[in-house]
Amino acid sequence: MSGLSQEQFLAPIVLSLQVSLLSSVFVFFTAVAVAKGMSRARFPGKTVVETLLLLPLVLPPTVVGFVLLLGLGRRSWLGRMAEWLFDQTIVFTWQAAVIAACVVAFPLVYQTMKTGFASVDPDLEDAARSMGGGEWQVFRYITLPLARRALVTAFVLGFARGLGEFGATLMIAGNIPGRTQTVPTAIYVAVESGNMTLAWLWTGSIIVISYALLLFVSWKKDG
Repeated sequence: MSGLSQEQFLAPIVLSLQVSLLSSVFVFFTAVAVAKGMSRARFPGKTVVETLLLLPLVLPPTVVGFVLLLGLGRRSWLGRMAEWLFDQTIVFTWQAAVIAACVVAFPLVYQTMKTGFASVDPDLEDAARSMGGGEWQVFRYITLPLARRALVTAFVLGFARGLGEFGATLMIAGNIPGRTQTVPTAIYVAVESGNMTLAWLWTGSIIVISYALLLFVSWKKDG
């Protein structure tokens, strides 16, 4: 494996999967709450709020990473608070990679979920309320089942987005082998050093994982 042990080769893959799983779970539940509230909400400034929520989707990842670096670095109050609470900085840790993945994946997950919630017939929800169902019961037994395909798609897309994140991760988490090096950053270093065999191996691994995710989404849509 071009001078790398099996453990060294697998380390970026395992870390990428770990980062993607944690970020996608956090983003999923956060986006469910926000998307459900925004799907039919009407208030002044809604367009401004939604634009802010979707902004990371159109910004270059390096810009997102730079903003996160300023907001979570040692000179920021959040960075100083984290260092005081956990006795370590946030930046250049694998947790920083999770934060970067959350920020870049959220807009995609949110938009997919919002579309799914908006497609649920409000008459069905109103009928459940008229029969005595509370808001939580309506959401659990009516809204969620009817929007489940959109929710599954959103989760998988968020996972895949986090898996492929490069720019923001490199800015805030760095590229420390065995600590913060994910597959995309590992591929970049391998190509830069001329180790094309290793780059192809890592590229093949992420292609296989991404293809399996897309295949799963297609299967759920057809099912």
